[in-house]
Amino acid sequence: MATTITIELFAMRTPLARAAYAITLPFIALGLHDLIQRRHSLLRNYPIIGHGRYLMESVRPELQQYFVESNTDGMPFDRSLRSLVYQRAKLQNDTVPFGTQLDVYAPGYEWMEHSIAARHAKKTDPRCVFGGRSGGQTYDASILNISAMSFGSLSARAIHSLSAGARAGRFAHNTGEGGVSPYHLEGGGDLIWQIGTGYFGCRSLSGDFDPAAFSERVAHPNIKMVEIKLSQGAKPGHGGILPGVKVTAEIANIRGVPRGQDVLSPPSHSAFNCPEGLLRFLQQLREASQGKPVGFKLCVGRPHEFLAICKAMRTTGIIPDFIAVDGGEGGTGAAPLEFSNRMGAPLYEGLSFVNNALIGCGVRSQIRVIAGGKITTGFDIARARALGADTCYAARAMMFAIGCIQARRCNSNDCPVGVATQNPALASGIDVADKAERVELFHRHTVTAFAELVAAAGLEGHQEVQPRHIHRRVSPTEVRSFAELYPALAPNALIDDAVRSSVRPEWQHWWSEATEKHFGPAPQ
Repeated sequence: MATTITIELFAMRTPLARAAYAITLPFIALGLHDLIQRRHSLLRNYPIIGHGRYLMESVRPELQQYFVESNTDGMPFDRSLRSLVYQRAKLQNDTVPFGTQLDVYAPGYEWMEHSIAARHAKKTDPRCVFGGRSGGQTYDASILNISAMSFGSLSARAIHSLSAGARAGRFAHNTGEGGVSPYHLEGGGDLIWQIGTGYFGCRSLSGDFDPAAFSERVAHPNIKMVEIKLSQGAKPGHGGILPGVKVTAEIANIRGVPRGQDVLSPPSHSAFNCPEGLLRFLQQLREASQGKPVGFKLCVGRPHEFLAICKAMRTTGIIPDFIAVDGGEGGTGAAPLEFSNRMGAPLYEGLSFVNNALIGCGVRSQIRVIAGGKITTGFDIARARALGADTCYAARAMMFAIGCIQARRCNSNDCPVGVATQNPALASGIDVADKAERVELFHRHTVTAFAELVAAAGLEGHQEVQPRHIHRRVSPTEVRSFAELYPALAPNALIDDAVRSSVRPEWQHWWSEATEKHFGPAPQ
């Protein structure tokens, strides 16, 4: 009897069952497709429901003017910038219709002047040679490179994708302070090994710098340069933070720290405690690496402390191969809000100051300067170049290229697209080959856009971009060039006493406070 009832019920429900099958089968097929496809990390991690985001993206232009933020309102990266990265990384149309959405009469609007005698853009990748002093090794760097992002902050597949993209595009990939991981090496890209205050990868059991471990690791041919991290734009004066939830057994082994515990790097270095000590440490790394280019990275804080390093260059004769200037607007996986919002000089001020200080001390020609802080477009590169940068770093833009959607969950280990997480289930959504190609494409088209701006300005090459070529509206009726907003210091102005007396009062004050013997103010 039970069998009869079951058959009867089934017969009664057959039309409903057929309707249910008709509705659900397409979703099942879509879910299977999402799991198998290799183009979208979000869909691999969230089959079917992930399409909701893309649906909202497609209808947003019609809805945004009433309900959602505009293309230019979002922070830290607005939708227009994110879309530009996605389009270039996916080889999609990156042009815009109907004119600019920016208010060109609002204070803060910036533009680059063009020439009636515009040139054809050069097809070559603008590059810059680092190192080579006293017979040391050299590195030929692209004008745009991947900024510091550690394995730990980012997933293994994200790191692998970035490194492989850097190899394909012939540009450099900074390891971040977490050390050189197997995934940096698997990608085969050129590496800039960053040495932070935790000395990960060259760390003794006590947490101090280990020269033997450094010498062994730095010999790897993929490591092209070494960068000492003094401070980071997003949290200057605060050591790196890796939440314990991200400290897997593998990461703990690479860094030499306990598994599952927060990794809080010290706020300052133990290998040196004064400007002269910094330069001697730099020279130690240069010699141990067989002459590879070595420099340091900082976010500008107290001006006299940087000038103290410049004084130490003159007294010791030790000159860094490069200095990386990180702006206060730079990104990070985790930082206290007060540090991220209110500590450290923004890139414009920091970069201009460092460039002027090196010019005033007569060492600018011997040092390359790298700029980092929301570098996303060709105009960002041009602007940094105008303020003194030789090359640029980009971090979050490169993350967008491998699928970041600015979910801002980097510090929670549940990044929905597998970029900033150590959760294997989420990280598995990244297809390395596909994302590496996107990194290379974004780099290529952004550098091309920069070259086109240079040509439109009537300039022969990127070295000719000057502060006078960039303008900023400071009021609805007033415009200033960068040459006026960021006045240049005369060459050697901080060397000869007679010349030094003519520099601006603030520079005289900073110079008088600077001492190569320690980072604090000179004794009065």
